[in-house]
Amino acid sequence: MTIGSHITTFAGLPVAEYPADLGKASRAGSAWRLEDPDYDNTGQFLERLEALAAEDWANQVTALVIGNWGGAYDTAPPIGRLAALLPRFTRLRALFLGEITFDECEISWIQQADITPLLEALPKLEVLTVRGATGLGLKPVRHSGLREFTIESGGLPADVVRAVAECDLPALTHLELWLGTDNYGGDADVDDLAPILAGSRLPALTSLALRDAEIADLVAVALAGAPVVARLRALDLSLGMLSDTGAAALLAGQPLTHLDKLDLHHHFIGAAVLERLTAELAEAGVTLDVSEGSDADRDDRYIAVSE
Repeated sequence: MTIGSHITTFAGLPVAEYPADLGKASRAGSAWRLEDPDYDNTGQFLERLEALAAEDWANQVTALVIGNWGGAYDTAPPIGRLAALLPRFTRLRALFLGEITFDECEISWIQQADITPLLEALPKLEVLTVRGATGLGLKPVRHSGLREFTIESGGLPADVVRAVAECDLPALTHLELWLGTDNYGGDADVDDLAPILAGSRLPALTSLALRDAEIADLVAVALAGAPVVARLRALDLSLGMLSDTGAAALLAGQPLTHLDKLDLHHHFIGAAVLERLTAELAEAGVTLDVSEGSDADRDDRYIAVSE
């Protein structure tokens, strides 16, 4: 699986291109997408950002989608300028940083930066999605407004996972981390996830996604007894290398029948364990996604998104 197309909606709004869709899209009712159309670092991205921020309707914009800011394969996003300009969008509530497809830049090649200044500059932000983790940084912060936080990557560094775990996010209801593979920098282990699984810093969390994980079995074993699970409505371990080991641990652990949804799609679970999952969860009313299964041998297993 690769990310081959741009999103068409974000934060519940249709995505519109700036400036191409001016006059066609709703100013206040669109998630405005900005990018350098030539991916060549000639300054077009910042020119477009500054132009949008100067529009007399900028204070109506609630969602922004940042595409390729230039040569994303060798240049980090201009976090300083973003942190300075984005507060001009006084109603901004949702931000996607790095909405880039594989033909523009593979996910594990996207150069990122320390995103802490964005969280500090946007105290009213409710939704933050980041794609790419090479060079990604985060310092533990308190943010009382953030409700949904997603990092999509082919390999999420342990120091970023630990920083997320150490953040104080009292309003966060959805956390999504694509842990990836060690081949692309995903060196986090279950110990790095421990504060998240304990749930003490995330009192409002009801949806947890630990996706695309080479260590999916170890994550599942840890989740089997994790305090946070009891108050979740949705749990997502999809896109990773979950096998009988992890699925059996989930079945043997604390009850999961309180969940509305358990997403395990793209997995390596055998027929016998799948039958048990269906019997114990689907028949209890849990929406269970076990599509895209494979019987590949251990050495041939893979996460869905890496390069």
